Amino acid sequence: MADAALRLQVLLEQLLGTPLPVRIRAWDGSRSGPPGAPALVVRNRRAVRRLLYRPGELGLARAWVAGDLDIEGDLYTALDLLAGLVWERGEDARGTLEILRDPEARAAVAGLVRLGGLPLPPAPPPEEVRRPRHRHTKHTDRRAISHHYDVGNDFYELVLGPSMVYSCAYWQAPPPEGTLEDAQRDKLDLVCRKLGLRAGMRLLDVGCGWGSMALHAAREYGVEVVGITLSQEQAAYARKRVADEGLTDKVEIRVQDYRDVSDGPYDAISSIGMAEHVGAERYLEYADALFRLLKPGGRLLNHQIGRRPQRDESSYQVDEFIDAYVFPDGELQPIGVTVAQLERAGFEVRDVEALREHYALTLRRWVANLEERWDRAVKLTGPGRARVWRLYMAASALAFERNRIGVNQVLAVRTPDSGESGMPLRARVWGG
Repeated sequence: MADAALRLQVLLEQLLGTPLPVRIRAWDGSRSGPPGAPALVVRNRRAVRRLLYRPGELGLARAWVAGDLDIEGDLYTALDLLAGLVWERGEDARGTLEILRDPEARAAVAGLVRLGGLPLPPAPPPEEVRRPRHRHTKHTDRRAISHHYDVGNDFYELVLGPSMVYSCAYWQAPPPEGTLEDAQRDKLDLVCRKLGLRAGMRLLDVGCGWGSMALHAAREYGVEVVGITLSQEQAAYARKRVADEGLTDKVEIRVQDYRDVSDGPYDAISSIGMAEHVGAERYLEYADALFRLLKPGGRLLNHQIGRRPQRDESSYQVDEFIDAYVFPDGELQPIGVTVAQLERAGFEVRDVEALREHYALTLRRWVANLEERWDRAVKLTGPGRARVWRLYMAASALAFERNRIGVNQVLAVRTPDSGESGMPLRARVWGG
């Protein structure tokens, strides 16, 4: 009799102490759970073993990346429903010690062991990264950036589209009225206008990616740009774009750590989607470095994802799935902390613009691009890596929509001793 799905449902609800909001479809073809809900597809017993050996987010992530788990139905709906069990249970969640003290919960674990079997624990998927002993050294930062960005430029073209911008777009109208390419162009132009770029200025683009910001600033505003990245693949791609557009006299792309840039001062600095990689313990060093590289009166535009603050900040932990599979060593901090660190470095913060909803729209477009070209993506990067990207982008879209994380553009000035910031009197009137 095919009953694995019902057994899984009963045992998981017994263990969690709450009804499952999704259906289960098991390896024996059986189904169980609320009608009409998306289904968690448990393809084999190994998925159960992964959850037993590593309960919670990392076990689920390993099963997903390995293909032991899948979603049947709308991915966003399923993730939204599962979030309440995995990420948002807070004080209602039972800890390991409480579970071990509860006879009913212990019985559920024993039932799962019988259902999944317990030979040696399954090896993590090859896409998982081991956390280094020492974090945010120049060496570990290079490794982390290579893991995320040196996946293949063809893969990123497929996901990001022609703009090749891997950060939040700036939507004048939501899709389908607005296109991703238009929204990314508008974002780059917004950054240029906030920085007050004019012909003849020198711009440093920190974390330049595939060169889109550098190209836009040089082509549309006539500035000279130095773009830096730690990714060899990004740099090669960006240099080719620069050459193809005939802008080699305006744009230089370097493989260089921001800590090693020594040819300031620059008139302006853009840092778009890079500061998330810096790390909390290095953030003041990052802010100090950018402050030193700016001339007096120069502007910094820092575009960065932030998280909601916690009442007890000492309890903050880096997301296990993101750390192991997506952005090794990446860390998010509240916007208030970012502003404070920039001010400690000497900057005058002049404007903060929240773009949270814009990033949700951007991510949903990237997920659609990936799903529409799924077979090509798998061929380019392998099924495990493609599944990582699909899960992290869809889950991130929901996180932005539900205000679990946000993204902000912080405009700051290295205001000289005279106090003349060079900023317009009215906020949001961008220009020289």
